[in-house]
Amino acid sequence: MLGVSECGFRAWRNRVPPSRSQENARLEVEIRAAHRRTRESRSAERPQSDLADHGVQASPYRVRKLRKKLGLRCKRKRKFKVTTDPGHKLPVAPNLLNREFAVTAPNKAWVSDITYIPADEGWLYLAGVKDSFNGEPVGHATSERMNLPPVMRAPFRAASTKRPPPGLILHSDRGSQYCARDYQKPLCQFGMKASMGRKGDCRECEACPLGCNAPMESFRGTPKNELVHHRKFGTRHQAKREISGYIGVFYNRQRKQKRLGYLSPAKFTQRYYATLLAA
Repeated sequence: MLGVSECGFRAWRNRVPPSRSQENARLEVEIRAAHRRTRESRSAERPQSDLADHGVQASPYRVRKLRKKLGLRCKRKRKFKVTTDPGHKLPVAPNLLNREFAVTAPNKAWVSDITYIPADEGWLYLAGVKDSFNGEPVGHATSERMNLPPVMRAPFRAASTKRPPPGLILHSDRGSQYCARDYQKPLCQFGMKASMGRKGDCRECEACPLGCNAPMESFRGTPKNELVHHRKFGTRHQAKREISGYIGVFYNRQRKQKRLGYLSPAKFTQRYYATLLAA
């Protein structure tokens, strides 16, 4: 009926698939698993690094080709929205960091910012502090309102956990929460130095009225692109629980960063201290 002889059909059915096809079939299963583990990262390099950790070797080109075949797509970024208010006349701290975000040791320079998480019952505001050395979120706090308390709790929690030495630079934008005297005074008690970006100094985007805080803006955008924008939170409590799990478990311990040599912040810090001990 199909114009194929019985012998030809049996030969086709019993034919052993080429080794490359068998390898690709196994690799497709591993790529699907890596795609889930990396929360649908936006490049083939990060899943490739995850595959290597699980004993699977494949080139970025091969991973990219099979991802396309499987229809696996990365989660796309959404447009940035300003959540802080630069329209105030409060005193502004000098720009001590001066765009030198690449530091050589932990607890030398931290960056901070605040963003919003939507839930059915209302907004949840997330204030975070990140170490510029390894990109680790060292402290965060949430609130139903975008006011001073969460902005103050985040660095306090970070300081109580990390115990940084005096002289640490805490960089932020020029939002009114960070310029408030009630925020600046405790920083001095902790021995921290406040730093704020200059207006119109954001080279990653167009002129920024808040002052550049690119590393922290990258951090706050990542959980939104990998979690928040693809979930629907019924309550603030649910959003808070999942964000805390994302930061504490996935972002710090599992999520690999290209600038860290495709290591997680926790692994990068471990390697740093191991190098110090070996020296």
